[in-house]
Amino acid sequence: MSAEQYDTLDDATLTRLAEHAMTRYAPPFQGEVALLCRSENATFVITAAGKRYALRLHRANYHQKADIESELVWLDALSDTGIQVPEAIADASGERVLTLSLPDGSERHAVLFHWMEGEMPTTEVDPRSFHQLGRITAKLHEHSRGWTQPEGFQRIVWNHATMVGPEGHWGDWRDAPGLSLDDKRVVETALRYIDEAMAGFGKDASRYGLIHADLRLTNLLMHQGETRVIDFDDCGMGWYLHDLAAAISFEEHHPNAEAWVEQWLKGYEDVITLSEEERAIIPSLLMQRRIQMTAWVASHADTEMAKSLGPEWVGHTVRLCKRYLEGTRLPIGA
Repeated sequence: MSAEQYDTLDDATLTRLAEHAMTRYAPPFQGEVALLCRSENATFVITAAGKRYALRLHRANYHQKADIESELVWLDALSDTGIQVPEAIADASGERVLTLSLPDGSERHAVLFHWMEGEMPTTEVDPRSFHQLGRITAKLHEHSRGWTQPEGFQRIVWNHATMVGPEGHWGDWRDAPGLSLDDKRVVETALRYIDEAMAGFGKDASRYGLIHADLRLTNLLMHQGETRVIDFDDCGMGWYLHDLAAAISFEEHHPNAEAWVEQWLKGYEDVITLSEEERAIIPSLLMQRRIQMTAWVASHADTEMAKSLGPEWVGHTVRLCKRYLEGTRLPIGA
């Protein structure tokens, strides 16, 4: 893809942009601006009058303003049902999605959220933590199935082509470092089977709809026994069970991956019972997501996150593709 897959602005420039954004808000929200983290977007912690807020500064070439406004509409609807999700704050003029201009004429969007307390779980937690993740995912899916999207609602579309095709949203997996010609043939063979499986599974409204699309442990906060869901930046139209595959993103090759999936499914089925057809499609969804993350690694090769995965990560993708083609067990784990 020609569009940059991450923001190349340096930290100082992003911080100045965040500081400028905060001048748009009422005085009680103005205070110290500090960069918290950078991934797809840049997140800043704002400390003002003894309270904290989170400012999300979007990267360019990904979401339109209408997309982000639609995300906030879904968050409002989820909050109305009692699900703990981020709450956006309007600026002094009533805008919740700010559009900021840079000297070169490019633009960035920004959203300020109320701070959510909690601790982020990691892969070192008890696998049973995925049971809770499965339950909260099922509740999101229940809401999605029953919610009527308002007129003008638009979000990114996640299908086989946009996830793992050459023009996918996150780039082309073929550009991942270290893939030999034979490796690429293995992945391409796996993709043919996945494409056929997903086409057969279809996009009936009971199987495909509005999902979080990146609901993994790093997007949860645990606070006083309550699970809170954050980072809906990738939410869009996709297969509901893609959220299971997304739950173990980047860690599909981890020795505990099978236990995580088992616990996730138990939690999910506390709320929603899965059919035989839905269980049968899980291996294809798991492998599709891993290849999608391989595309992400290819397009984000210069980022700290991609570098931290190590030189063997892409090789594990090929190994899991071979396991998928064997068809004897889930394409995850050591």
